Amino acid sequence: MRRREFISLLASTVAWPLAASGQQPAKPVIGFLRPTRAEESGHLVAALRQGLREKDYSTGQVVIEPRWGDGRENQLPKLAAELVALKVTAIVAASTVSAVTAKAATSNIPIVFVIGEDPQRAGLVTSLNRPGGNMTGVSFYDIPITGKRLALLRELVPNAETIAILQDPNSITGQAETRVFEHRPICCGCAACWRRSIF
Repeated sequence: MRRREFISLLASTVAWPLAASGQQPAKPVIGFLRPTRAEESGHLVAALRQGLREKDYSTGQVVIEPRWGDGRENQLPKLAAELVALKVTAIVAASTVSAVTAKAATSNIPIVFVIGEDPQRAGLVTSLNRPGGNMTGVSFYDIPITGKRLALLRELVPNAETIAILQDPNSITGQAETRVFEHRPICCGCAACWRRSIF
């Protein structure tokens, strides 16, 4: 997905609670929650502003209240509570841990997540077709193509006998990817092995 398409998709998702906020103040406030530092991920807020402008929400019409964990995930519950206390119109949770924290902080404020994991497995939604509750968002969940990556690696390095995988052991996606890798052994590279790696 190209950057412009992503920004448009995210802005459309965020615009949903803005359009439905008839009882909110005249100037909606969007909370933005992320565990990183502002200097590392400030471009994400800039992209959100750009996307909102493209959806006819000018900078003066919407206020964005960012909250940064500065690399300390244990700060997120306090930051989420601050956004809830501000009675923001919506919260953009720009990581899985941010989304889980925001969900624990409120069941009333709409939460738009942007994650790279399966939102159902992460406990954010009841199903992908019917998320339920106050959660919606964008997921770049790509476990189904993990086997394809392994097959491409096998083609690029056909003589490799050992492949190391670096994963966060606490990551839901990392655990799922590891299971896929363990069941897709690097073998001879014949057509049958190739098909098994892809499918």
